[in-house]
Amino acid sequence: MEAAPGGLGRCSCAFWLAVVFDVLGLSILLLGVFGDLFFYDFLIYAGAIIIFLSLIWWVFWYTGNIEVPPEELEDDVGLLKKGRGLAGVVRRFSSRVSSGIRNSLRRNGVPQGQGAAPGQVKHRREGTRPVPVALAMTSQDNLGTVSATVTGETQAI
Repeated sequence: MEAAPGGLGRCSCAFWLAVVFDVLGLSILLLGVFGDLFFYDFLIYAGAIIIFLSLIWWVFWYTGNIEVPPEELEDDVGLLKKGRGLAGVVRRFSSRVSSGIRNSLRRNGVPQGQGAAPGQVKHRREGTRPVPVALAMTSQDNLGTVSATVTGETQAI
């Protein structure tokens, strides 16, 4: 993890892009403010937007130069299992709760990691079947349309 020559860090490309965006945005903005042009408002807005976009490059440069010791990285991603303290208690409790939920789902017949496909009904037990549903339909004689209702041509029932 050595710094690049000149003290710019490892992400010198992002640094120079940020500087170029800042200089370009500032020059366009000042041209819009002090220039006697009929489209000065466009230049002011464009310069401000370019300066705002330079913040992206500044963030890339800054985050690319953050140095984290390898010991902290190993601990952060969970490679080192520490069972001491409050973190160990919370980790054990979390694993017990999640394994209990996983086991209860297996006992109820829900396969792990498999869901019903769209349009399919998923059943809990193998012996159950879907119940057919019948809907009562009205006759076509009593139906009116929206246009008939608006014009007042509805029939009395």
